[in-house]
Amino acid sequence: MCPSSISASHREGVFALLSAFTTCPGLFYPTPAQDGILSRLRIPGGILNSQQCQFIASIADNYGGGYVDVTNRANIQIREIKQEINLEVLQGLQALGLGAADPNIDHIRNIMTSPTAGIDPQELIDTRPLVKDWDNYITTHPHFSGLSAKFSVCFDGGGNISLSDRPNDITFVAHLINGSIYFLLYLSFGEKGEPPRNTGIFCKPDECISFLAALAEVYLQYINQVSSRKPRLRQIITQIGLESYLQQVQQHFNFSFFVKHDIPQKTKHDNLYHLGIYPQSQPGLFYIGVVLPLGRLESWQIRGLANLVTKYGDSNIRLTPWQNLLITNIPQKHVPEVKKEITALGLTIKTNNIKSALVACSGKQGCAASATDTKSHALALAEYLEKRMILDYPISIHFTGCVKSCAKHDPSDITLVGVSLENENHQLIESYHVYIGEDHSQKFGFQLYQYVTFPQLLKLIENILKTYQIKRLSPKESFKEFANRYLSGFKEISFGDSPAA
Repeated sequence: MCPSSISASHREGVFALLSAFTTCPGLFYPTPAQDGILSRLRIPGGILNSQQCQFIASIADNYGGGYVDVTNRANIQIREIKQEINLEVLQGLQALGLGAADPNIDHIRNIMTSPTAGIDPQELIDTRPLVKDWDNYITTHPHFSGLSAKFSVCFDGGGNISLSDRPNDITFVAHLINGSIYFLLYLSFGEKGEPPRNTGIFCKPDECISFLAALAEVYLQYINQVSSRKPRLRQIITQIGLESYLQQVQQHFNFSFFVKHDIPQKTKHDNLYHLGIYPQSQPGLFYIGVVLPLGRLESWQIRGLANLVTKYGDSNIRLTPWQNLLITNIPQKHVPEVKKEITALGLTIKTNNIKSALVACSGKQGCAASATDTKSHALALAEYLEKRMILDYPISIHFTGCVKSCAKHDPSDITLVGVSLENENHQLIESYHVYIGEDHSQKFGFQLYQYVTFPQLLKLIENILKTYQIKRLSPKESFKEFANRYLSGFKEISFGDSPAA
């Protein structure tokens, strides 16, 4: 269905879609939330142009809460929608390339790639064409609407800013083998929460889309396509076995791949360092990573950024899965001016800012499952810490209102899980379980404290961070490295008054 085909004659069908709420929101599949209706704009590769930004800002003002949230898949969410979005607005989004041409595939998860694709001096291959080709493929093959809403694909070009450890069903990671570029296939299977696994299978870049189509087609053979709740690809592979799954892929589709297991492990980079100012692969040009507090942008900030990138850059903004954004193709002579304008928009580019690695789910204001007001608490913590200390190394702090951890799936340095605590008057008080470091037997790491109320939490986090700065082996020792050294006896370190046992 192309944009022009959503006419008055199709109004009833489209609004039937709008009323058919799902757990995975989309432009045509909005979802009820505590604060109104939630709609998601799927942004393949996370790249927006200035015209799209201006249009999104208008929708946020006219229909939502006057802001947007960037998600951990580089999508955009518009929240607090109180009225039905006008059909002409939906057509306008489609005309700008922001709505799927076929609303039936709009629910499928966003296609991920590095936000520095095409500009990273260290990357092996620009993956943006692959993102576009796969998006076009699923759009032009209507039966792919049967894919699970959580069917997720990622292309990693082998550069400095890597997404290979992100939770996706299918990931292709670029490698250089004997002077030629190949993509290594990772698949998610096994228990829920396990990281994607290296299959040892390589294919050429021009075979990726055919390979992906084959992987998806075999998945479709094992599901009930009319069911509203489809199993994940991980579940299908676990059920039939990886070897059987890959044999069927190879039998039904005529292309070749090879297996090679002796591939050196790539150096893991700290992806928080996409923030700040960096030279691009294009001589004389720079990209600038901008911190978005909790991934949120007010509509006036969106318009300001759109004007900024039109004036100084390539008219594009790149969203990141760390809920920040990049401004690209800035000539070196304009970098100081761009920094000033970013500051004037109330934003920062500093990696050591508390907010640079601060993540929070929507919290109880937006989600009935949340036990705590995570976003308000996260911002209050940032304000508290900014007045009392300066970080010299980014520390990731994650507020999640429940154990589902929707906003961030990979472990953080510090994870705060919202729980309700009943006081002596049988009133429910917002509190948190506090986790640090890495404990492979636990989802969030090593549990340090339980049922810490928010007033107690402020001083506790300050004490933890100051203890880290005083007792680390060197300024280069990360918080997670420091915490892991004390996993067996961390409480021997004094954090001041312990708020809970």
